[in-house]
Amino acid sequence: MTIPFLSGGGTRDQIFAIDLGSRATKAVLLDRHSDGFSLARFAVQDAPAYDKNLPQGLLTEHLRAIVAAMQPKTKQVTISIGAGDSILRSAELPLMPLEEMRQMIKLNPKNYLQQELRDYVFDCYLVPPRAKPQADTPKGAVIKYKVWVGGVRRELLQTIEAAARGAGLIPASVTLALLAPVNALEFSQPTVFNKETVALVDLGFKTSSISIVSDGDLCLSRSVELGGDRLTAGLAETMNITYAEAEGIKVGMPQEVEGHLQPLVSPLGRELRASIDFFEHQREKTVSKILISGGTARSAFLLQMLQTELGVTCKAWFPTEGLKLSLAPQQMTEIEQVSSVLTNAIGSAAMMAN
Repeated sequence: MTIPFLSGGGTRDQIFAIDLGSRATKAVLLDRHSDGFSLARFAVQDAPAYDKNLPQGLLTEHLRAIVAAMQPKTKQVTISIGAGDSILRSAELPLMPLEEMRQMIKLNPKNYLQQELRDYVFDCYLVPPRAKPQADTPKGAVIKYKVWVGGVRRELLQTIEAAARGAGLIPASVTLALLAPVNALEFSQPTVFNKETVALVDLGFKTSSISIVSDGDLCLSRSVELGGDRLTAGLAETMNITYAEAEGIKVGMPQEVEGHLQPLVSPLGRELRASIDFFEHQREKTVSKILISGGTARSAFLLQMLQTELGVTCKAWFPTEGLKLSLAPQQMTEIEQVSSVLTNAIGSAAMMAN
């Protein structure tokens, strides 16, 4: 599923996608072949440091550096915006053209999204109904459908669009990082996406996303203010070590840090448990496993801790597992280490692959 705030371009021989993370920017190039796509190149670069509003000039220079590293043949690019700068909500709306949906939500966002969102740009994805309306539905009754609504501040969208053009790119679409893990799963592991009930967790730097997918349907999506930064900073404080030392320990996770780590991981476990319980109560289905991506997903110790706390199988998820790789030799040796942080970039590229 996709929610493109800008859309353009048709079938492409190459897809270029950039994920604007809060700590690192990730980019991927996918090449089209007769039997699908291959990952041709990737880049991970430190994101520009900023507090609230990223200046357009700084973002332009950053995107130019990404272009120089990636050397794409195409100028069209898909850019994903992080959870801290966007919203994703489900709503129930009567069937109408998408343009009318967007206008209705713009005029009264609080009514449909339970939040006052001034000067936002909205886009919608109508979830295809799985069954026809029941025969006993009263004649003339307004039938409502599930719609996923994405939103981003108009000023930020304009800044990103202008910066991309300043870097010599054509912003074909701007989408949400919250949707990217779902798109990446459908793209790289379609059988899991269409036939299983799984929770996807992407551990970001400042925030983490939780999505539950069941039989090809996105059922729940939320963002929590818990990420790798909080784990690292917490370890540094409790162990009286530097942030850099804590970062290394967090990934390697020797047994002796378990006592320090447990209270830092528990809030994420509680958020996951609350999300899973809500879904299972509403849908009367059971989440079979939790697939975790992001830099911290490389820690087997952390995955085991979550699995013990939740009683659900937790596995690191690498979206490149279902992709062909046509990388240069050096990047082929690096891909195993960075694969888990490319989830949002690959998911953003996937929305343009169809």
